[in-house]
Amino acid sequence: YQRRVHGKQWYQRRVHGKQWYQRRVHGKQWYQRRVHGCQQRVQGATIGVVKAYTTRVGMGPFPTELGETDLVPGGSCSDPIGKHIGDVGHEYGTTTKRRRRCGWLDIPLLQYSHMLNGYSSINITKLDVLSELSELQVGHTYRLDGEALPPGAMPPTMDDLARVTVDYDTLPGWESDISECKSFEQLPANAQSYLTYIEEKLGVPISWVGVGVGRTDMATKGFSWERQAA
Repeated sequence: YQRRVHGKQWYQRRVHGKQWYQRRVHGKQWYQRRVHGCQQRVQGATIGVVKAYTTRVGMGPFPTELGETDLVPGGSCSDPIGKHIGDVGHEYGTTTKRRRRCGWLDIPLLQYSHMLNGYSSINITKLDVLSELSELQVGHTYRLDGEALPPGAMPPTMDDLARVTVDYDTLPGWESDISECKSFEQLPANAQSYLTYIEEKLGVPISWVGVGVGRTDMATKGFSWERQAA
């Protein structure tokens, strides 16, 4: 039995409205459950695709942002690490050529996304973009007016989101080429630790890791359909 549902872009336009500024909206899995009544248990595996860092297009709150970015074609970033991530990761709009805003990985945002979509596994992309950094930071907790928000909770308004501060953990980088790695075990120890940290914070296993620009540049980490259904 199959049921056809609309994609996320359709809901963004019909439900949230198409806006000049980017808005945080629910993912497709949320709509399948809330709008169509399709339960998670009958959908099989739900794979979340997540960059190893965070990017954003356009204006608006960005808690883990690195520096300030000129949102014009050929613009730059005021933070050297943010600029490095944008340059190495080719974080530019395909059509507009505007630089995307870059920041450290945002765990509260991923926890919120997981709460809505119920991921059974994660595909981490562009891990190789971080390979030249000596240390990495990960935002693990939002604070609003000094009070820590619980995991998966988001501020109620965009104004509140703009006021949050972020607690970070610092992890060592691996400073080596990972493009030839085909499995989790072949990755440098610090890269493995970075991925394990993400798994522990989200409570979701990682099954694939992007290690290069090619379609096949992917390191696997024990994916199986039986594992996803467990």
